[in-house]
Amino acid sequence: MTNILLVGLGGFIGSILRYLASGYVQQSTKSIDFPYGTLAVNVIGCFAIGFLAQLAEGRGVFTSESRTFIFVGILGGFTTFSSFGNETFNLARNSQMMNAFANVSANVILGLLAVWLGRTVSYLIWR
Repeated sequence: MTNILLVGLGGFIGSILRYLASGYVQQSTKSIDFPYGTLAVNVIGCFAIGFLAQLAEGRGVFTSESRTFIFVGILGGFTTFSSFGNETFNLARNSQMMNAFANVSANVILGLLAVWLGRTVSYLIWR
């Protein structure tokens, strides 16, 4: 139950940070043609998880609970793309290049297909 609360609280914080950071960047660019806010959040999240993962693995500075709160909660709420980036990096680092490529391909292709399918189903139900 403690881990669930840690993830929930961290997710609450991360989601608010995502909203603020993405909105700030998007508004700063004054662009309506490209999602700079989402790109910024994804890149910041990937940098943060890489930085913190190295501290966790190399120096053991996080307890299990703090990793749950920060990695799954805050960064998961901020952007799941950071988890995707870290997992893909770990696969590549462990010389599992085919799995890394498959992870990237599957997430992008299946994610886009799922968006299309969701939109299609919604349209067919409520047209």
